[in-house]
Amino acid sequence: MGSLKLSSPSELSSSPKPADHVRLGAGAGFAGDRFDPAIALAEHGQLDFLVFELLGERTVAAAQRRERDAADTGFDPTLVDRIVSVAAHCAANGTRIVTNGGAANPKAAAHAVAEAIRALDVDMPVAYVAGDDVLGIVESQDPLTWETGQSASAADGELISANAYLGAQPIRRALDSGAHIVITGRVADPSLYVGAMAHHFDWDHSDADLIGRATVTGHLLECAGQVTGGYFADPVTKPVAGLAELGFPFADVDADAQAVLSKLNGPGGEVSVRTCTEQLLYEVAIPSAYITPDVTADFSRVSFEQVEADRVRVTGGTGVARPSDLKVTLGYDSGWQGEGQITYSGLRSKERAELAASIVLERLEVLYGLDPDSVFVEYIGMAAAFRGLVKVDNPAEVRLRIVASAATRQDAAIIGDEVEALYTNGPAGGGGARKSVHSVVSVKSCSVDRSIIEESVGVEFASVHHPDDSSAEYPSARRRGASE
Repeated sequence: MGSLKLSSPSELSSSPKPADHVRLGAGAGFAGDRFDPAIALAEHGQLDFLVFELLGERTVAAAQRRERDAADTGFDPTLVDRIVSVAAHCAANGTRIVTNGGAANPKAAAHAVAEAIRALDVDMPVAYVAGDDVLGIVESQDPLTWETGQSASAADGELISANAYLGAQPIRRALDSGAHIVITGRVADPSLYVGAMAHHFDWDHSDADLIGRATVTGHLLECAGQVTGGYFADPVTKPVAGLAELGFPFADVDADAQAVLSKLNGPGGEVSVRTCTEQLLYEVAIPSAYITPDVTADFSRVSFEQVEADRVRVTGGTGVARPSDLKVTLGYDSGWQGEGQITYSGLRSKERAELAASIVLERLEVLYGLDPDSVFVEYIGMAAAFRGLVKVDNPAEVRLRIVASAATRQDAAIIGDEVEALYTNGPAGGGGARKSVHSVVSVKSCSVDRSIIEESVGVEFASVHHPDDSSAEYPSARRRGASE
């Protein structure tokens, strides 16, 4: 996988790494993230650790279903290519990799990565963290879901997955055992970074203030390009230069978990007080009580200081003891969804789109018995994202989108078929019709007592120089909640 070369290699550089600090770089913030910023960091960032955060809640549930359908799958489909793209640079520069790209099957992911690394003749021992799959516990205990207050078994659809958010400690143990690549399943996003820091500095995980400050840094880095201007930029109020070559951030962290965030010289984007402030508050309900498996962190006294261009000092994070329960994401097989889209433009495009929708809704009800109230109709171009709060009377064009759920793939396909038929059976001037069918995974949340969750750390083909090494569990694996 090549990298985008908008900057010449001579333009890509990083500030010197301070003595007695650990440097952690963000290689990805979600499963669809770009490759080239991570490659640039691996080659030029002088990193100790490169972290790929690849999981969302539905991502894990969907991966569980893939793993059920085909053995030795269930991990992020980009994982092997991502690691291969940076492996030579990481090996040459002494950079270790941590990722949650193992998704539903970290052991299979570790095996696949180890084989790919061996083919490159790169010596990077690979370990995996398991234990987040708690489907058996949920099925036996049937806990209440947060969203409805009803038991997990009462939700619509078949329960196909239950994954607990593990923390930093098993990552730290894998690194302590000598792994250069650590692949996990469902782990809290900041914990990927906290585990690496804890390993480097041999931290006491019960020091809540220390782990709280480390969690601040992990949270700032976890979404990668968001702290360098992605998802922040606005061309008028918040212009950010060079978004086509947005650089990803890294942090220099000292033994007291104080950090300075920065990025490479050369790529676009910025690291500023404003970008850091927005990311600090991203997906945070209560800043004074940000709950992770490692700590209940307090972000309310965090402050940022712009020490120079693209360098921001972070201070003020604290924390209290970690929670006794772990959050669990539940995944349900919720059938199928069919969708159709078509565009009407010019005079009376609104009226023609509305007529088209009425035709489809009538046919779905009369011919297929589908309740019109169960069908979602959206008029893109008429302020659809505002859900009726903003009125548009005379749009230049409208894209009609009709979506409905069904029990079978065949029934779901009817939705798109009916929209496509509007070409010659509906109002004048329809064009650009598209249709699709996809399976639906819905998610809910619950909590489980962490003391009953067994986590483990395993190794796959530890070294290219020992091709006969088989997978094994590290002796350091232990029950979650045991003293560290």
